[in-house]
Amino acid sequence: MSKVFKQEVDTKEQRPGGPLLITLLFKQSVDLPEIQRIAEVCRKHIGNVECRKDDDKSLFIFALDHIAKFQDGEAPVQLLLTSCANFDGKTVDDFTRSQMWNCQESHDRILEECRYSMLATDFLAGGLLSLERANLEMDFLAALAELFPSCEAFFFNISGKLFEADEIRNNQIEGLDRFIRYAVNVRFFTIQGTNDMMVDTLGMGTLCIPDLQYHFHDLNPNWIVNHAYNVASYLLSSGNEINSRETVDGIKDGQMDSSIQWKCQYENALIQPNRIVLDIDMEEYSSGKRE
Repeated sequence: MSKVFKQEVDTKEQRPGGPLLITLLFKQSVDLPEIQRIAEVCRKHIGNVECRKDDDKSLFIFALDHIAKFQDGEAPVQLLLTSCANFDGKTVDDFTRSQMWNCQESHDRILEECRYSMLATDFLAGGLLSLERANLEMDFLAALAELFPSCEAFFFNISGKLFEADEIRNNQIEGLDRFIRYAVNVRFFTIQGTNDMMVDTLGMGTLCIPDLQYHFHDLNPNWIVNHAYNVASYLLSSGNEINSRETVDGIKDGQMDSSIQWKCQYENALIQPNRIVLDIDMEEYSSGKRE
């Protein structure tokens, strides 16, 4: 029997443009590699970098080819990697686990067996354009996968996605689709006591792009999941914004079809975390009330 979760939209608001947080999970404690090794691997994946150890607990990687620009100046983006610390899988709640679609059969085992973790994140990356930031974050992910061969899994804290490390190491995806694949979660919920369903994205806000939301009935949810990934990819690759009352192609027989247009509007998210989302009105398949 599937678990029932409570809607908690009054949780702390998730602000767009925040840091991307990636937790590396290990069965055994590991040390940070030598700084020369880190610089070598990062140059291979990221480009021109400068590495500095703050102390024995953290390492800063300055991505010199990626300059964040702000009103009061500019500076290279910094990537941070902390030293190994204890990890307790019980801190990952059942709600988050329920949406780990890429490790449905193995997430409980991974979170139980991995007792150590490192945190990878960024500073100033919000000053980059979305396209540049998405590629930089995924280049950093590729570097991490190479630097830590004993890493068992990567957990994306913002979106709640979990991947076994070998999938990252064997990745054949190129370009911007890497961010959509790894850092953006498309979640699926059924609404208790109704025939209604919910699909939304989580993770686009890191790039200051709105997450998507679908509240619907009587359509194959797999079609909607694919639609969400396609629209998210379009928003990132094109750089175009979709305004309220503008439309996107709908679905016919499981495929996007330009003869069907679904109206969009910005609303508060129906499911936590608290954030503004782009709600897609699926006409006769829509559930709930809309203005």
